[in-house]
Amino acid sequence: MFIFMFIIHAGYGQHTFTAIIKNKVTNEPISSVTVLLNSTKKTQLSNNKGIIIISINHITEGKQLIIFSHTGYETLSDSFYFTLSTIEPIEILLTEKEEYLDGVVIQSTKTGRTIRNNPTRVETIDGEELDEKNNMRPANVSMLLHESTGLQVQQTSATSANASIRIQGLDGRYTQLLKDGYPNFGNFASGLSIMEIPPLDLKQVEVIKGPASTLYGGGAIAGVINFISRLPAEKPVYNFMLNQSNVGQTNLGTYLSQKKGKFGYSFLALANLQNAYDVDKDDFSELPSSRSFTINPKLFFYPTATTTVVIGNSFTKGNNKGGDMLVIKEQGNNDHTYFEENLTTRNTTILEFEKKNTGKNIFKLKQSLGFYKREINIPNYRFLGTNTNSFTDISYIAYRKNHTLIAGVNLLYDKFKQESINVDSNLNAKSFTTGLYVQDSWDISNNIKIEVGARFDHVQYSNINYKRNQSFILPRASALFIISNKISSRIGGGLGYKIPTIFTEQTETMQYQNLLPLKNVMAEKSIGFTADINYKTKVTNGLSMSINQLFFYTVINHPLVLQNDLAGNFYFSNSSKNVYSKGFETNLKFIYKDDLKLFAGYTFTQAKAGYLPGNQFLPLLPANKLNLTLIYEKENNFKMGLEGYLTGNQYLYNRKKVPSFWEFGAMAEKTIRKISVFINFENFTDQRQSKYKSVVNLPHNDPSFDDIWNHTEGFIVNGGIKIKL
Repeated sequence: MFIFMFIIHAGYGQHTFTAIIKNKVTNEPISSVTVLLNSTKKTQLSNNKGIIIISINHITEGKQLIIFSHTGYETLSDSFYFTLSTIEPIEILLTEKEEYLDGVVIQSTKTGRTIRNNPTRVETIDGEELDEKNNMRPANVSMLLHESTGLQVQQTSATSANASIRIQGLDGRYTQLLKDGYPNFGNFASGLSIMEIPPLDLKQVEVIKGPASTLYGGGAIAGVINFISRLPAEKPVYNFMLNQSNVGQTNLGTYLSQKKGKFGYSFLALANLQNAYDVDKDDFSELPSSRSFTINPKLFFYPTATTTVVIGNSFTKGNNKGGDMLVIKEQGNNDHTYFEENLTTRNTTILEFEKKNTGKNIFKLKQSLGFYKREINIPNYRFLGTNTNSFTDISYIAYRKNHTLIAGVNLLYDKFKQESINVDSNLNAKSFTTGLYVQDSWDISNNIKIEVGARFDHVQYSNINYKRNQSFILPRASALFIISNKISSRIGGGLGYKIPTIFTEQTETMQYQNLLPLKNVMAEKSIGFTADINYKTKVTNGLSMSINQLFFYTVINHPLVLQNDLAGNFYFSNSSKNVYSKGFETNLKFIYKDDLKLFAGYTFTQAKAGYLPGNQFLPLLPANKLNLTLIYEKENNFKMGLEGYLTGNQYLYNRKKVPSFWEFGAMAEKTIRKISVFINFENFTDQRQSKYKSVVNLPHNDPSFDDIWNHTEGFIVNGGIKIKL
């Protein structure tokens, strides 16, 4: 801590305290800083040059406590020693709060940098936003992603509410889902992934939009979503939650953690109970009858101050059944026979070793083994399979004067084994990927930072029809330009690929019926670019604003396209016509005195497939989306919010255009010491697809279903209690 000295006239005469208050990072003067002399309880404000002059009468010489505070900055309290002489004004440096400084440390880029200093554009969902979305949907992360700019949760089942996630309009198979950096949600395991990831143990969610192949390889064409878990700290955490909704859902969860000496632990447990719910009284469920639970213990060992070992296991089991309400209630008859049942078991074991060496260089070993089993049952059809996934990553991070160097190798093994007994085709498949990567983050100056990386992947993939080996060289580059303390810009681009898979959003809606194994297909390849500009300023005393404008463009070569033959079977082939997605996102944020916050996000997406005849727009993709959120919060006291979302026109698979629609939500939370009570009104205008046309087409014993382009369940109100000990 610096010792500041200011020498003034001694005794009981008049003393004058003069200081210049500046931003610690930019060194620019800060106006309207509140300066409090603790002994007199009197305050003054700094002028537009950051200067403060306080005349102090009848104060004896010695130490005096002075407090400096300003909206958006950390409060500074320090003691100053008053003596006989006078010297030049002292310099006071204030540090911006993380919310203004973008001081959140990013894990997905592995460099340990903050958002502000990271050349790769990374968006985070954390803090109060994460807590707010947890109140809405404690069972899974679907709501958390649904209401984020540039992301779209695509429902794939009318009766069981299964869903996948899209980034910038591209199919869900092009998005890499990670939990703490582990890619255990691919292929068959992707079908219900976002429905089985609980949010209660999350510290933050990191989203990289655009190609992220250098560190994560295949599957990161559209981007990466990384769910980051909390880590234990010295202060113990004991969190409990109970939630109940009007649609028959009950959630009971707990998160516990603590670090003590050389050991630490975290423990997540969540149980979800959902009764079948038929909002439009058409005898078919919009929400299935569901029972699921998750248990995730982790043990942390710190043998030295520079070494960490983590062992963990996550186990999830789910059972949900949707369809005809009479069948769900076990009262079916000849006219009421349809159901869709999903039985899932997911188990993932992880092992991590981290060693910090001289100069803060870091050696990391990450190992995971995932097992996913899913059984799908509908009348006269059963699909059962297991997906085994093994991931190993060894990396070394070296910190030099102006460089952060990362080099590593990872191995990824994925195997799907079909166990159904009444299907005509064998969909067994496996792949093995060996990847080498290197990346350099170079601080050319305080204002220019670049990140250049490359990856080499060799992939072997095979099924009963063929075996193929392919190699990929994947360069990627990004740059950050800090034009001033208010304006910054990022650009980036790179290559990507996705090896062929039968597990897509389309085949999920079919329950993989009449699907033939892959034959003589090759990997899809991509090139993508993003560019953004960010501006932030303080409009008035207490009011700050920021705006981020992002542009994106991605092209996928040789896209894998689902087709059908004369016998009614479905198969995949590579098209010679490209898929591309381009558009922009605009994000606005206004904050008034830390209490009142307004967020606005607009996304324009134009995505087309050259292989589609006539209208080439990708189906089930709105060209326009608008997100609006207004939040008022008194920290650790009271919070309330209002949200509005506009979803623009979309085209269905039959090329029919459907109308745009608005949805609105509201929430409130009151905290009294360690207990919080919350209530949430989701979609309180009851926006749903069945108001336009029934999603289910009769007859009851052999129904067909329209494409899902709107909400199916309608208005939901839920509330509960949280206890934080």
